Amino acid sequence: MSLVELTEKLQAGALTPEMVLGTYMSRTLEVTRELNCVTDFLPECEEQLQSLQERSDRGPLYGVPISLKDNYNYQGHYTTLGLIKNLERPASEDCVIVQVLKKQGAVPFVKTNIPQSMLNYDCSNPIYGQTLNPHNHKKSPGGSSGGEGALISSRGSILGFGSDIGGSLRFPSAFCGVCAFKPTGNRLSKIGLVSSCPGQKSVSAMLGPIARDVDSLVVAMRALLCDDMFQLDPTVPPIPFNDEVFSSTRPLRIGYYETDGSTMATPSMRRAVLQTKDLLEKAGHQLVQFNPPMVASSLFELAMKGLLADGGSTFLDNFKGDRVDANLRTQVTTYSLPSWLKSLLSVVVKPLFPRLSMVLQNTRGVSSVKELWKHHSEVESYRQQFIALWRAQGLDALICPILGPALTIGYPGKLSSAVSYTILYNLVDFPAGVLPVTTVTPEDEESLKTYEGHYKDLWDKLLKKAVADGVGLPVAVQCVALPWQEEQCLRLMKEVENLTKLERRP
Repeated sequence: MSLVELTEKLQAGALTPEMVLGTYMSRTLEVTRELNCVTDFLPECEEQLQSLQERSDRGPLYGVPISLKDNYNYQGHYTTLGLIKNLERPASEDCVIVQVLKKQGAVPFVKTNIPQSMLNYDCSNPIYGQTLNPHNHKKSPGGSSGGEGALISSRGSILGFGSDIGGSLRFPSAFCGVCAFKPTGNRLSKIGLVSSCPGQKSVSAMLGPIARDVDSLVVAMRALLCDDMFQLDPTVPPIPFNDEVFSSTRPLRIGYYETDGSTMATPSMRRAVLQTKDLLEKAGHQLVQFNPPMVASSLFELAMKGLLADGGSTFLDNFKGDRVDANLRTQVTTYSLPSWLKSLLSVVVKPLFPRLSMVLQNTRGVSSVKELWKHHSEVESYRQQFIALWRAQGLDALICPILGPALTIGYPGKLSSAVSYTILYNLVDFPAGVLPVTTVTPEDEESLKTYEGHYKDLWDKLLKKAVADGVGLPVAVQCVALPWQEEQCLRLMKEVENLTKLERRP
């Protein structure tokens, strides 16, 4: 049953909230025994069911059980970020989005697993352990909203909520074969959402819904963009969901690209985009090639430098007095190097390993407030350059690859460079969504044998190994629109979903 059907039956009284919650609780217990995706059950949901019965206004999400990523503050429960020291600090109140969801009738019933610190796209930590991919237990479910991806894919939850600072909603969706949506950076309230790097402004973090179909994402966005949220957080622009844009049937001018010039697309990634392009053209849309500008330099010199502008100090503070998860050791070791050593090693490795050189150079941190302001200006200039190129080609929206298929567990922490397809749209702060469109074929696997990557370096070799043995795994595409055009992005996602129905399931 879809979320649309479930909400209709709940509103009509054909199903009761108690019956629905009990069903999902039972299913979630089965799923998490297998995949280890749930970190906390929220017993307050029973009390909430009682209060729902007493309300005259049921709300559009009346009686819908929902799951929440670990970093959503929920009163009386831990927001751990996978750090043992945070087990002493239960949240004092619900985050704004949870408050809004409750007002809209939703019933939060579980919290889900994440990678330690969330600055990683695997899904394990020293408290709760490793979450598994429902399609292949040797593969990662993605991260950092990996528990959500695994739970939603396995039908343990019908609607979940995660967050995204470099692909943290989109990776799990792509790896687990579900749908997710990252809005523009301030379309939804982030008050009470916990981060491991609070205060950085260069790369836009955002929260969003994750579900098994696009209609469910639309239901969630429509419910959240309400007066309750605008009153609880007056910094969020009071812009309700625009159904006219979402429901439009006019043909679109859609940009596309097969690879970004930084991380070479795997054969299945490339095929997913080209097949989707062909289907959209047959449906009457105009598809034009789009080349995003300077993706490699934007990844290292803008996104990575911005995230770690303090030299990684804030990020590393999370691990003081705590155990470092195995999947984070490469990152923590690299970021912990003294600035002078990073500079020296950057010069030494540059001839043979230019990407590692760029990582070392751009994780040293800025030396002054003046340099930080200059960096912020460079980020904004890049964003305006991107928008100008988009407008010069008259685009309504864009389709492009999303990393896939799912990487083998343990590899994401060694391949931070492979986030280029996703972090780009946090950097420029565009709404972006992901949905499955096909699965890996034996032909894709055969073509992977000749994959060398753009740089032909160690990371390209690691990526080839990480995505191998993926036959039958889901492959997704990413849909993108200009800032504040969430409805246009969701409209394209719905169109792609309709056109790829025959291709997207194993």
